[in-house]
Amino acid sequence: MKTRAEKVFDGVYAIGGRLMTVNLDKGRRVYAEDLVKEGSMELRSWTPYRSKLSAAIKNGLKNMAIKEGCAVLYLGAANGTTPSHVSDIVGKEGRVYCVELSERSMRDLIELCKRRENMLPILADAHDTGKYKDIVEKCDVIYQDVSAREQAEILKKNSQFLKKGGYAYFVIKSQSVDISRDPREVFKDELKKLEDTFEVMETMSLEPYDSAHLFAVLRKK
Repeated sequence: MKTRAEKVFDGVYAIGGRLMTVNLDKGRRVYAEDLVKEGSMELRSWTPYRSKLSAAIKNGLKNMAIKEGCAVLYLGAANGTTPSHVSDIVGKEGRVYCVELSERSMRDLIELCKRRENMLPILADAHDTGKYKDIVEKCDVIYQDVSAREQAEILKKNSQFLKKGGYAYFVIKSQSVDISRDPREVFKDELKKLEDTFEVMETMSLEPYDSAHLFAVLRKK
């Protein structure tokens, strides 16, 4: 019997409760994910245990601003697991600027970007926006998932690349900010630092997929 894919958002589907994106690089996997044929589409499984954006969607994300043709600045791209799904969603007309500090992760990311022309690898510290200010265009979305103490400050610095009314997906890692404090207080303080730049649209826990994390959706004022 033919499996039916249910549309969740533009470019995002669910089959039997599993999230999927339409594979931009047909026949290839990024991290040993399942590939599923659905009509003319090839879908890639998108596990919430490997991707915080997938976890947020599973937990009821309402505001999905990442769409076909979007320009996305991705801070903390690592070796490209979630950025590859963002690449699927924005498609050939979109762009994903992938900022990563680790040289080891960058080696994997570069190989991935060779196969996905809509992804651009940038070896840089997200604190130092001057390193890529002449590379990154004005974006529709910023996605930030970095392990750093000054997480709100990093997002504020990078907001220069975000269009007015654009969205920021801000993953707050309380253990990176202050391991000694109650995560709820850390989340509150980090969001307060951004009040002059962003409006909070929604927030959610990433449990059971990640602990001591808050996924915040913000809109630039």
